[in-house]
Amino acid sequence: MSRTAPSAAPVLRFDNFELDVCAGELRKGGVKLRLQGQPLQVLAILLQSPGNLVTREELRNQLWPADTFVDFDHSLHNAIARIRETLRDSAQTPSYIETLPRRGYRFIAPVEEVPPPSMPTENGEQAKEAVAPAMPAVPPPKRRTGVIFALLLSLGACCAVGLAAWMAWQHRQAGSVAAAPRSIAVIPLQNLSGDPSQEYFADGLTDQLITEMSQIPDLRVISHTSVTEYKATTKHLPQIARELKVDDILEGSVVREGDQVRVTVQLLDAPNDRHLWSANYQRPMRNILTLQREIAQAVAQQVRVKLSPQQQSRLGVASTVDPAAYEAFLRGRYYLMTQFSRPQPLEKARQYFAEAIRKDPEFAPAYVGLADTSLNLARFGHLSPQAAFGSAKSAIDKALALGGSSGEAHIILAMFHWQVEWNQPAAEREFNDAMAEAPSYDCGHAYHALYLAWSHRRTEALAEITRSRELNPGASFATTESAVYFQLRDYPNLIEASRKGVASDPTEWLEHYFLGVGYEASGRRAEAIPEYQKAIDMSGGDRDPTAALAHAYAMLGRRSEAEKILFDLQHQPKDSYLSPYMLATIYAGLGETDAAFQLLGQAVQERNMDLAWFLPADPRMDTLRSDPRFKVLLRQVGFPR
Repeated sequence: MSRTAPSAAPVLRFDNFELDVCAGELRKGGVKLRLQGQPLQVLAILLQSPGNLVTREELRNQLWPADTFVDFDHSLHNAIARIRETLRDSAQTPSYIETLPRRGYRFIAPVEEVPPPSMPTENGEQAKEAVAPAMPAVPPPKRRTGVIFALLLSLGACCAVGLAAWMAWQHRQAGSVAAAPRSIAVIPLQNLSGDPSQEYFADGLTDQLITEMSQIPDLRVISHTSVTEYKATTKHLPQIARELKVDDILEGSVVREGDQVRVTVQLLDAPNDRHLWSANYQRPMRNILTLQREIAQAVAQQVRVKLSPQQQSRLGVASTVDPAAYEAFLRGRYYLMTQFSRPQPLEKARQYFAEAIRKDPEFAPAYVGLADTSLNLARFGHLSPQAAFGSAKSAIDKALALGGSSGEAHIILAMFHWQVEWNQPAAEREFNDAMAEAPSYDCGHAYHALYLAWSHRRTEALAEITRSRELNPGASFATTESAVYFQLRDYPNLIEASRKGVASDPTEWLEHYFLGVGYEASGRRAEAIPEYQKAIDMSGGDRDPTAALAHAYAMLGRRSEAEKILFDLQHQPKDSYLSPYMLATIYAGLGETDAAFQLLGQAVQERNMDLAWFLPADPRMDTLRSDPRFKVLLRQVGFPR
């Protein structure tokens, strides 16, 4: 026996836009646009009365109950501004929304109510639905109020939401201000400049907002890596909230027009898809740093995070910056953040940071980026220690002298103390300062975890890994976990973490490298060979997996293959830096102990970063550990035991 399907909510169409009431989605040409919360609700109300004035009082009564504590004028202004940005409409020459000063708004484009699709009955047949009559030009007020109420229900959740859920929503809406959230995610800002080449600017500004907000205490801010996958997403806010485990979401858009930048943001109660606050900022490009801090401070106020006078001062007015320097800085950040282990992108990042410094020598963040890039180039063997360390130290000192104290700056200085100066007490102090400056800086917690694991402080290291994963839940965390287990010499967990990393991103060479290390250290050298070979191919011939492959060959008795790799490394172009530590690992595998120690002595003279990072835990050095010279080396690099 068939049953008539319930009627579906309408789809409202204008030009090539469609508002799907049931799904709570605005689409353009079938592609979902990121308009949610109160801006979407305001648009729904206007679409129900095309051609007619919708007064400010009507909008307030529908969206903001009388006992709601809210800046109505500000919130409505920003909701309309957000709608116009999404529709690419103009307040001066509107195609869709006309402003009637001090009275309200009118939707001036034709609107068509599309009949809901037929829905299947229990036995699979299509139930026939009555086609709704055309919308009257001036709908009776009572009917319009009822339709709007139903629309708001549909936009707030799926069509099956019951009256109890609506009552709960209204009760929460009536609260004066939302309780302080435990966590927040900044979804990538939309580029509404009409120029696809400006995507880097929108992404970079998102990254900088996250950096600013990560310094707010008592607020867990999800990392840029995790939110990137939600760029232009079609997922609903409650789903994003579940996946990122956040209470609130900040989203918005950015428009660049000449020397002006306009940013519109809104704060949303993500699990309940409820608008909390919105604002529109327009500043000259020279004041972009102040704009970032204003937004961060406003968010802190909205989520009821109490800032100390020192923290308020830090989020206060910032210095101006040359617009061209800021653009070069954002381009450098792009290459540094997305391709940190490959030489060509890292070199591009270094060039962009240097360009930013040339254009604005007082711009502290550019010095931080230059120092970070120089250390990465040295860490991966793409730049000699002599060329990298002087540049890195002078850059970070300059950043701090300019007042660029930040979690990132302290982390870079901590890494310099740890891996270059071998001054572990100083490194410990800087790590602690970094955690205090930016409690939500996920890379800071990850690097601290590596340092703690290097020091064989397992419990503390794993706790930091957990904290970092909370801040970066959306991305593969296997590389950091693998590095921690490498330092702890925990090879079963190293293999498990690396396998997860390979499954998550088969193209990341570090995952294959660590999997090879886990296999070799567990006595499964034959299984390590193909993993090292993949790492070499994917990295473009990085020296670390190349040396690891030679060592594995030597330990398997395939001496001629190991010696060929050694010969090829030693006869590479003279302008290419060759780490003496990596050569030492091959000689250790070949059983040539004196040659290995001679190269390790050279690494000490150069303050080679491989020495501090690898020596205490590297299984390739196990054949040397019983030699008294090895203990001397451990003391030289500051190893605590």
